[in-house]
Order: sequence, then C-alpha cells, then structure tokens
Amino acid sequence: MAKKAVASLQKGAGKGHAKVIKMVKSEKTGAYIFEESIVPNEEVQSHFKK
Repeated sequence: MAKKAVASLQKGAGKGHAKVIKMVKSEKTGAYIFEESIVPNEEVQSHFKK
C-alpha cells in the first residue's frame, strides 16, 4: 500500500506533498500506533509538533 501512495505522489501534481508517518502512544492500551497522512511540504515540521 505504501508503494502505491508514494508512486502517486511522484507524478507531476504530487511533488508539493509528502507522506509522513507519526508514532503515537495509545491511551487505551499503552501500545504505540502509527498514523500516516499526506501533508504539503511546508507543513511537515508543524505536523510533527502537534
């Protein structure tokens, strides 16, 4: 699935966006989960500060 998303971002219109993966600790179980999202290149740093 990741390959498909990355391949679609590399085509002409997607070069201004990046796929980011953030590790977050679950409040219910205490285990870590991974959240994936696609954000504009300018907002990558602010995405991780949230």
